Amino acid sequence: MSNLSRRKFILTASTAAAASILAHGCSSGGSQSATTGGDKPSATTAANVSTVANAPKVETTKAKLGFIPLTDAAPLIIAKEKGFFAKYGMTDVEVVKQKSWPVTRDNLKIGSAGDGIDGAHILSPMPYLMTINDKVPMYILARLNTNGQGISAANKLKDLKVGLQSKALKQAADQAKANKQVMKVAMTFPGGTHDLWMRYWLAAGGINPDQDVVLEPVPPPQMVANMKVGTVDAFCVGEPWNAQLVSQKLGYTALVTGELWKDHPEKAFAMRKDWVDKNPNATEALLMAIMEAQQWCDQAENKEEMCKICSDRKYFNVAVTDILERSKGNIDYGDGRTQQNFPHRMKFWADNASYPYKSHDLWFLTEEIRWGYLPKDTKVKEIVDQVNREDLWKKAAKAIGVDDSEIPTSVSRGVETFFDGVKFDPDKPEAYLSSLKIKKV
Repeated sequence: MSNLSRRKFILTASTAAAASILAHGCSSGGSQSATTGGDKPSATTAANVSTVANAPKVETTKAKLGFIPLTDAAPLIIAKEKGFFAKYGMTDVEVVKQKSWPVTRDNLKIGSAGDGIDGAHILSPMPYLMTINDKVPMYILARLNTNGQGISAANKLKDLKVGLQSKALKQAADQAKANKQVMKVAMTFPGGTHDLWMRYWLAAGGINPDQDVVLEPVPPPQMVANMKVGTVDAFCVGEPWNAQLVSQKLGYTALVTGELWKDHPEKAFAMRKDWVDKNPNATEALLMAIMEAQQWCDQAENKEEMCKICSDRKYFNVAVTDILERSKGNIDYGDGRTQQNFPHRMKFWADNASYPYKSHDLWFLTEEIRWGYLPKDTKVKEIVDQVNREDLWKKAAKAIGVDDSEIPTSVSRGVETFFDGVKFDPDKPEAYLSSLKIKKV
């Protein structure tokens, strides 16, 4: 058991379960609405919600949080369905499905006052791109998960044995160009994590993602459909879409991103700066609830229930089997390879998965510069200090009883090593950038 003693965790989890707004959390009631739990709790429900002694006195009980149908959104969904938000007094939290990452961005721009959202399950670089490019100041409050994404390829690439190494893909890309065609690869958002994983993987194999292939954004739920009709040859996305591609025998998983970079940071929980500054206690309550949900999601005995809840039509609308095995760390790549108890499975809490290391955000911003999404003179350390609120994470962690020994004492995880042997020293991002052979001119 990470960070909370087993006894303490059982006590907090059982309190949350007793406070659950939904009795089981798996029934959609046939609703087709993209918004879940938006109605004000009934008097009966509110009366059953216990306010724990360490709950902050919130300025508001309301918040609108967006999510994309991806397994790494589970902490927000579970915090709602299992009553963790209500436990800390946030009884009117809405968890609102978004159609795509651009829609998430646009709804964050207008905020809930404009019928948008206050915060979201989000690609970790997006709060920085919004703060810098869109002039909408954002805060990163927690990392929602590490690992758990995949790069998938069409069945026609199996013979080339395209896997962790992308070199074989260059032959196919060059052949396509010779035939006056193009190889198309998809990611979910320009400058997002999936874009950066795809670009890093391609470049490591000598493929220039801006010249040798066409790299285009596709919303996560549409990835499999695009592969089915042959409009993309490979894509990078989170689960359950890689697993669904395999289950439908439309392609295979070339690699799981934990193989690319062990325990890499992935999604974040971010909110508008103005909302956080106006509602510091409510922000802490949201964080406490989400962190407890992350702990709950990471327990092996909860995986099946987590997947049943998330698979519901109001959330992912997929079969439980598309989520469950990979959540457990059991991976069928679809090309004959399998992994059981994969060490680089998606983690929500274990190994400090929830803590938003500033060193990781330095890597994201350095890669944004590498590919031309941000100018070279971007003051990366300064902007990370503005957006990354790991101090609020630590405050919430202490409030829910996380052991001091298990709260990171440094904002850096240190030097990171990628699958191709390249190292990133967060104290020397310029040196890392200079060492890379393929980058945007």
